[in-house]
Amino acid sequence: MRGNIFGERFVVVSFGESHGRCVGVVVDGCPAGLRLEKEDIQRDLDLRRPSNTTISTSRKEEDEVEILSGVFKGHTTGAPICALVWNRDVRSEDYEEVAYRPRPSHADYYAHIKYGGFNDYRGGGRFSGRITAGFVIAGAIAKKLLLETLGIEVVAYVLEIGGVRAEEFTLEDARKFRYLNEVRAPTTRAAEKMRDRIIEARGRGDSVGGVIECVAVNLPIGLGEPVFDTLDGDLAKALMAIPGARGVEFGAGFRAAAMTGSQHNDPLAIRDGIVVSEKNDAGGVVGGLSTGMPLVMRVAFKPPSSIALKQKTVDLREMREVEFSVPGRHDACIVPRAVPVVEAMVAITLADHAIRAGLIPPVLKPRGGDLEDPRQLL
Repeated sequence: MRGNIFGERFVVVSFGESHGRCVGVVVDGCPAGLRLEKEDIQRDLDLRRPSNTTISTSRKEEDEVEILSGVFKGHTTGAPICALVWNRDVRSEDYEEVAYRPRPSHADYYAHIKYGGFNDYRGGGRFSGRITAGFVIAGAIAKKLLLETLGIEVVAYVLEIGGVRAEEFTLEDARKFRYLNEVRAPTTRAAEKMRDRIIEARGRGDSVGGVIECVAVNLPIGLGEPVFDTLDGDLAKALMAIPGARGVEFGAGFRAAAMTGSQHNDPLAIRDGIVVSEKNDAGGVVGGLSTGMPLVMRVAFKPPSSIALKQKTVDLREMREVEFSVPGRHDACIVPRAVPVVEAMVAITLADHAIRAGLIPPVLKPRGGDLEDPRQLL
C-alpha cells in the first residue's frame, strides 16, 4: 500500500492527523548539496496559515517547522529529510459528536467504515486540510530545487471565488499582487469582490468554493513518462490529493470539448531558431510530455462542507436521521489558503519527473576537495 507516499525518485511520505501531535513529511531522494535553511520552508508555511479570521478559520497554529534530519550546515545531505509542525491550538472536544453524527460531505462516515471505527475523527483526522502543512514543507524544498537547478518557477493564484472571476491580468500581475491581498487574487479589484463574496456567505452561515490557477515556466521539453506516468496525469493525481479539490484541467481544459480541432490545435513555429507553439491551448502538455511552453493548470475547490447552517445527517448510535450544525472552527472558503498547497504539489511532481529524466544529479555541488572524478566517490 502506498496511500501516503507520492513520487518515484523525489519521494514524499505524509504523516500526521489534524488533532494528533504533529503533521509532517519525509522527503527521500532530494539531492545532496541543495542550500536549504529553515526560513526557506517557513516562508511558504506562513502563507498557508489563515490571514484573516473574517474569511478563514479562527484556529491559529504557529506552524513553526522543525527539520529533524537530512540537512547539515545549511545543505541537504542526500539522506531522507524529515520535517514537521506541531499541533497546539486544538479543541478536540468540538468533535466528540462527530464520532456518532458524521458530517455531510466529509469523509467521517466512510473512513469509519473503512477503518472499522479506529480512525482519528478529530478535526477530520487524516482527511483534514491540516495535513497539507506537510505538503507545503515538501513543496518548499521542491521549489527551491527546481529554481536553483533548472530555473523552473511555479506561480499559483486565486482565479475565481464564488463565481467572482479575475479578469485582464498578466502573470507578472499575479506575481506582484497575489500575496498583497488576503484572498490571493491577481488584481486588487478582483480581491475586493472575492472578499465580499466570502463575507456574505459566512454571514449566512454558509461557504463558497473557487478555482486556483497555477503556471510553471521554464520547463524543458519532455518531462513525463508515458503512458501511465504522464506529466499531466501525475500532476492531476498530486493536485487531487489536496482536501477539497474536485477537478483539474490543463490549458483550454473543458472548453476544448466545445472547440474544433482547428481552434484547439497549437500551431508550431520557429522563433530565433527554436520550435515553439504560437499559442498554448494544450497548457504546456501534449502526449503526457511537457512542451516547453508554460504549464498552465486550474484546480476547482468545493465549498467547505463544515458550515453553521443546520444539515441533515444520521445518528449512528440510534440509527435515525437528525439535523445538526457542524461544531468547531472552519474556513468559509479554503481557496486562498490552498494557493501555496497547489504550488507545492506541482513543484513536487515536477521535481520528481526532472530527477527521473536525469536533469537533476544526485549531488548538486561537491563540497570540499576535488570530486570532479566520479571514481573518487567510490
